[in-house]
Amino acid sequence: MLLKRTLTLLLCLCNLTVFAQDWNKKQAAVVLTYDDALNVHLDNAIPALDSLGLKGTFYLTAAFPGFSQRIADWKKVAAKKHELANHTLFHPCDGSQPGRSFVTPEYDMSTYSLRRMTDEIKVTNSALQALDGKKERTFAYPCGDTKVGDVSYVDGIKGDFVAARGVHGEMVQPRTTNLYNVGSYVVNGQSGEELIALVKEAMKTNSMIVFLFHGVGGEHSLDVSLEAHRKLLRFLKENEKKIWNPTFIEAAKFIKSAGTAKKANG
Repeated sequence: MLLKRTLTLLLCLCNLTVFAQDWNKKQAAVVLTYDDALNVHLDNAIPALDSLGLKGTFYLTAAFPGFSQRIADWKKVAAKKHELANHTLFHPCDGSQPGRSFVTPEYDMSTYSLRRMTDEIKVTNSALQALDGKKERTFAYPCGDTKVGDVSYVDGIKGDFVAARGVHGEMVQPRTTNLYNVGSYVVNGQSGEELIALVKEAMKTNSMIVFLFHGVGGEHSLDVSLEAHRKLLRFLKENEKKIWNPTFIEAAKFIKSAGTAKKANG
């Protein structure tokens, strides 16, 4: 009887260990993503990441001044092993949705054609490849919109991307995630403690959490303070033995290689 109980206990511990090592042999994964090619990413976020040896994924909109006027700086970012990722050429959004008064008629996705959308995305891929020489890329849906009018454009871009990030909040589980609509937590005014609490939840549930930053110390209406951003980064560094900090493409490749990704439904 004692031997049977001991074997049962060892089996349970083994299963827990395997579960706790889902994320590259660590308890959880935290992916830091930054949207829209803002100057504060170059001036604030990247120096903070580099000071602690952390990685970020930067979803770049190629026509925005923060990209087009600072191309040399972004090339240096790529050389430091951060990920340069695709956030379209002009950042079109569906202006027919509520709260979209900021969408201009020229870049209203509800009036786009599928061809225009996919062409602009491919042009951005070419611009990024000219900087980092890479052919594999990930994508972030502008405003989280996945349709042109009433038609999904997801299937039309799958061949161009390893994975894509959405904007719905979720604790990502490696065995069930849809790699072409991975959820993320939009950061807007949270304190460092609130951001850290989300990471602790990911650790507790052996999940991956993807943070979606825009402004870091300004430049965007969706913003996080420098102090809150620093607190989060310091927590990740202090717990690096338990937390994996991959780029988005690294995390996606890990999930694919493990054979755990759910087939995307578009």
